[in-house]
Amino acid sequence: MRPILCCAILASFACGCTALAPSKGGGQVIPSASRRVNPADIAVPPGYRVEVVATGLNFPTGVAFDDQNRPCVTEAGYSYGEVFTTPRLVRIEPGGRLAPIATGSPEAGPWNGVDFRDGAFFVAEGGEKSGGRISRIDANGTITPIVRNLPSLGDHHTNGPVVSADGYVYFGVGTATNSGIVGEDNFHYGWLKRVPDFHDVPARAVKLVGHNVTTDNPVTAEQGDTATTGAYVPFGTPTQPGQVINGRMPCNGAVMRVRATGGEPELVAWGMRNPYGLAFDAEGKLLVAENQFDDRGSRPVWGAGDLLWRIDRPGLWYGWPDFHGDRPLAWKDHYQPHGKDAPRPLLAERPNDPPAPAAVLGVHASACGLDVSRTDAFGFAGQAMVALFGDMAPEVGKVLEPVGYAVVRVDPSSGVIESFAVNRGGKTNGPASKLKTGGLERPIAARFDRTGTALYVVDFGQLAITPTGPTPVQKTGVLWRITREAAR
Repeated sequence: MRPILCCAILASFACGCTALAPSKGGGQVIPSASRRVNPADIAVPPGYRVEVVATGLNFPTGVAFDDQNRPCVTEAGYSYGEVFTTPRLVRIEPGGRLAPIATGSPEAGPWNGVDFRDGAFFVAEGGEKSGGRISRIDANGTITPIVRNLPSLGDHHTNGPVVSADGYVYFGVGTATNSGIVGEDNFHYGWLKRVPDFHDVPARAVKLVGHNVTTDNPVTAEQGDTATTGAYVPFGTPTQPGQVINGRMPCNGAVMRVRATGGEPELVAWGMRNPYGLAFDAEGKLLVAENQFDDRGSRPVWGAGDLLWRIDRPGLWYGWPDFHGDRPLAWKDHYQPHGKDAPRPLLAERPNDPPAPAAVLGVHASACGLDVSRTDAFGFAGQAMVALFGDMAPEVGKVLEPVGYAVVRVDPSSGVIESFAVNRGGKTNGPASKLKTGGLERPIAARFDRTGTALYVVDFGQLAITPTGPTPVQKTGVLWRITREAAR
């Protein structure tokens, strides 16, 4: 039985329970102004050890290693909850001291990850306010954009990057919306107030069914005022049956690449909701961790687990907004939220039959940064280590218990998923703030050092989901290191 089928059966069984029970997400806690850190509170396989490398990081999102194998971390400069700070690239010195390398504009955040090659860093600037960029940062801290104006002003941003051996920078750009239609949830997220004409942009031309949704109009805030909106168009714009939306590059909901020296971005894969984590396997194939649909907005989708893709044929469409993996959202009514309409198709014609994913992770697990083990000294060679940020319930939909908040290892050839680093201290998993321990909060990236013998885990820090929305706590981020005792 394939993992995607197992997940579907379990999700269907749980649907009735979810409808009756209150949400019990890991972030549904009272945020604390401080954080206790204790590696002993994290369970790893026998023979492995967890250490603290640095604390006090401010919304960290990624780690890369310079030519001296020193860890260098991106601090985002932005968090959900509309908290804007200053994005930075910092080097971690012995003892955990933070040495700034480069500082960006608050308009450029979030900085979502970093890679290093040939003496330079490459950073994905998310562009919540100004549009996304891929930038090169020299050793002296000079920032040089190599791609500008990426369409990442919405729910999801510019992510990655990872640099290939032949000198291309691969990166992801997430979709503006949850499932194709701009709605009230996007106003709640903040961006619809700033850029009311923004919407999703396909890579290739798509023909629409003409499905529209009518909602209250939060933009005018006038009682009784409504707006009717279709797919791939601005809020308040209806679509017609057979209407063609032209594609363009750069697009969103896609993985692209650009030469490290700059140039026009090239399409790698499209039809992905939020391709966040990127890494190459031992054969040079690109692995992509994708955050899947939420149960929210004008077209909510229930029970869609996050996906791990192995990109074998560049240029394919991977199913968004009408498929979860290789299954249509109309499949056996599985994706219909309780008490809401089933998600109706948006596209009149599919660009191609989407392929099957390599693995299906937990619903709302928020699969983020990943890397592939490449040495027997560390172990699990060929398997992907995936950081699971954890659920954002109840904003994204109900969960019966916390989902994510761990690092898992995935065999891309079989789809088998096993825990690798997970918190101790409870009958169910969850962030340290919920378990009241000193372990993991929200793992957002996992990256091996240059030797391949140490796995570094970037922990974003505390992010609670309160009645007023996401509530992040600044300077609670941590960089952890996991090593095998024999490899030390």
